[in-house]
Amino acid sequence: MFHCPKCHYAAHARTSRYFSDTTKERYHQCTNINCSCTFVTTETVERFIVSPGEVVPAPPHPTTTGQHQMPWL
Repeated sequence: MFHCPKCHYAAHARTSRYFSDTTKERYHQCTNINCSCTFVTTETVERFIVSPGEVVPAPPHPTTTGQHQMPWL
């Protein structure tokens, strides 16, 4: 959540779009009815604190009827 740069009340994100895998543009609107400022922010991943080596998906849980579930991937 961002705060309004004009009145410092909370601002809700209304919509967003990705510029790339690491950058997102987000439109915000102030929740203060007397202000209602609308502004744009840009969020970017700057660095990783911890990065996984290899991601291995877990197998699906068996159902009570013994049927296999469809894989998500």
